[in-house]
Amino acid sequence: MVVIGVDPHKASHTAAALDEGTHQRLGTVRIEATLAEYARLLRWAKRFDKRRWAVENAGGLGRHLAQWLIARGETVVDVAATATARVRELSRGGRRKTDVLDAAAAASVVALHGDAAPVAAEAASTVLRMLDERRVDLTQQRTRTVNQLHALLRELIPGGAPLNLTADHAAAMVTRIRPASPVEHARKDLARELIADIRALDARVSANRQRMQQAVSDSASRLPEIPGVGPVVVARLLGRTGTPSRFLTAAAFAVYCGVAPIEIASADKTRHRLSRQGDRKLNNALHTIALTQVRMSQSRGRLYYDRKIAEGKTHNEAMRCLKRRLADHVWRVMIIDEQRQRQTAGPRGHTGATLQSSAANPTPTAGSLDKSLLGPANPNSTTNPTPPD
Repeated sequence: MVVIGVDPHKASHTAAALDEGTHQRLGTVRIEATLAEYARLLRWAKRFDKRRWAVENAGGLGRHLAQWLIARGETVVDVAATATARVRELSRGGRRKTDVLDAAAAASVVALHGDAAPVAAEAASTVLRMLDERRVDLTQQRTRTVNQLHALLRELIPGGAPLNLTADHAAAMVTRIRPASPVEHARKDLARELIADIRALDARVSANRQRMQQAVSDSASRLPEIPGVGPVVVARLLGRTGTPSRFLTAAAFAVYCGVAPIEIASADKTRHRLSRQGDRKLNNALHTIALTQVRMSQSRGRLYYDRKIAEGKTHNEAMRCLKRRLADHVWRVMIIDEQRQRQTAGPRGHTGATLQSSAANPTPTAGSLDKSLLGPANPNSTTNPTPPD
């Protein structure tokens, strides 16, 4: 087996082939970052019958090449830049750093340590992530445009416009304005342009939401069955999580989302503080679910929140507990969906991680929510999750 390490850059990529048995360098090649050069790299690699690729930072600069190789049937693993740096520092090259050394170090990480993650082909979760990012961009642009319109209307109308301003309401207000000077004429014209921009953005946001709803429907996810989870939240959860089975436990997923409290221990004192790490957009999605459930008087989330308040916790502490509990349930629902998809994929599919029975009680039941970590899922349980009341 030959491991081909790749050190990717924006304009060029350098590859080094390493024999996995003898750890001898078999050759190197440098290509430009173009499709024609990609094909040349693959022709060069085909001299090695048994091969796999170790691409440094396959989720960043090496993403395009890694996905291009996977689409052509190649096996690709992702090597962290920190891992290649360790190998380079410990090698006989000392502190020297070249593209060839980096590529050889990436191959060495896989050949010697196996410290790499398999890279899968982009799937439906990528589409959902792109749609979510596009929606965020559109809503932020709309907010900026509305703020500009508010500033103009303050100059045209005494007292300005109300905060909850829509394009139709603003158009009606501008229509009643009778400018008396060239400056007011210019302000009115600019206000009309901004109103047209807002209407265009509203149409794009609506179209984005429809595409998001269709993509969520095609995913056959059961996340929408959870109270407080709409298409936008589902798209963010699925898009930013990717393959849920890459998290071995619900606790690992909670850490990734930044909802697992961090334990601080010194001498005989132990406490937990709020985590500022993790994926903040996933954290925001869980916060949205928690807020919605707390506002539903008979939901399990609200009952759990009330119980934490009765225990003496503050509102923020109770919300953090609820978010931690929701992270457990969301992960288990996604694991079940992944298992079902693999089982319906045919004989080549394989089951994923098994589930913990507490998935049947999605939000409020476990008392371990306040701890920094939870134990692994129970392998003997096959209970399907029931959405909260």
